[in-house]
Amino acid sequence: MKKVITYGSYDLLHIGHINLLKRAKALGDYLIVGVTSDDYDKRRGKINLEQPLVARIEAIKATGLADEIIVEEYEGQKIDDVRKYGVDIFTVGSDWTGQFDYLNEFCKVVYLPRTEGVSSTETRSANSTLKLGLVCDFSYVHKFVRESKYVNGLEITGIFTANGKGLPEDMRGLITDKPYEEFLDGADAVYVSTQPKVQFEYISKALKKGKHVLCESPIALSKTECEKLFALADKNGCILSEAIKTAYSDSYYRLLLLAKIGKIGKIVSIDSTCTNLLDAGKLNSLDGERNSIYDWGPTAMLPVFQLLGGDYLSKEIVVGYLDKKKSFDAFTNIRFIYKGAVANVKVGKGIKSEGELIISGTEGYIYVPAPWWKTDYFEIRYENPVNNKRFFYQLDGEGIRNELISFVRSIKSNNHISYISKRTSLAIIEVIESFEKGKDIKTIDINNT
Repeated sequence: MKKVITYGSYDLLHIGHINLLKRAKALGDYLIVGVTSDDYDKRRGKINLEQPLVARIEAIKATGLADEIIVEEYEGQKIDDVRKYGVDIFTVGSDWTGQFDYLNEFCKVVYLPRTEGVSSTETRSANSTLKLGLVCDFSYVHKFVRESKYVNGLEITGIFTANGKGLPEDMRGLITDKPYEEFLDGADAVYVSTQPKVQFEYISKALKKGKHVLCESPIALSKTECEKLFALADKNGCILSEAIKTAYSDSYYRLLLLAKIGKIGKIVSIDSTCTNLLDAGKLNSLDGERNSIYDWGPTAMLPVFQLLGGDYLSKEIVVGYLDKKKSFDAFTNIRFIYKGAVANVKVGKGIKSEGELIISGTEGYIYVPAPWWKTDYFEIRYENPVNNKRFFYQLDGEGIRNELISFVRSIKSNNHISYISKRTSLAIIEVIESFEKGKDIKTIDINNT
């Protein structure tokens, strides 16, 4: 029996894919089809896939052409598979001509002609483009513009801002002079990143016009406002997603899964730290600058609420203010007491600490080095270091890229694909609301010399 093997992503299966599979099938008696995994595709730079692995496999099954379907998960697997399955012929499309000649040492390599004028990229591009407007007051929006270029089916229509001074010169042409309501008319969705005190108004106006919203956390400054926004989104058939980019990184998502399935036993303690120092020029004028709890609080609290939940017994917030008006917290420490666990969250803008994440359990602990919020690496450590394990995941665009892809997919599928649940969003808001109202707060004088 002559065995043939071929590989591909097979995203949005089309006639070109089917023709290739038929030609591959005709080369032998038994066809093995390797479908690339989501993680492997991301590592190869293919981040714009519309369909998850399961859907792509089901599409191949439905053709009836594959005798066996396997998943390609790592570089170098093709050699392993050829040996493992006793493959006689390896085949792919002619656009890869020459790139797999190294496999001739193990089997025959055949490059098949592709169907002209048909590709997954063209199919994705043919889908309606999502027009995204940016509503922002902060200079790091340039990262958002940059990462949007990697996402198929997404177009930045403009930037609505009260302060465009921090934007790079080549992006200032995107700034609109239209009123906000008119700006919304030219977009299908908006990304909102402003001072939390005005975000509620921006988001609610967008949702009332039927526009989808991706918003930096905190979404609002009270639980009531947050619940109103989620209800408004549901009423108008809109997607409202929270933009904590860390939640969309492969490394962070993986460590959550490992912690949840008991790889370190029962979780007893979480220590999460996020800090940065302010530029000297900003210390003289803090107007328009997001404080510590706004900028870092949601990210630092994310693993606490995703692993331990929001039903803590008590919390204590210790705040060190940078200014005499007590409007800007340079340092905030939040301690949560649960029935069987404790969590300590440390955030700062004006103080510096080791930005690490440590999740302690009864059998071991997970260690994520600084800066943990954009890590591509973490360790699971045990009493016996021989059992320690290290995990590496490529991180592109600090998580922003995956965040955008998830948002676009949610809109196109009309299914909220979010890595942050409403329950987690509300738990974060409740803490920030306590901060705003001065509840459960103690202050320290960090300027006392």
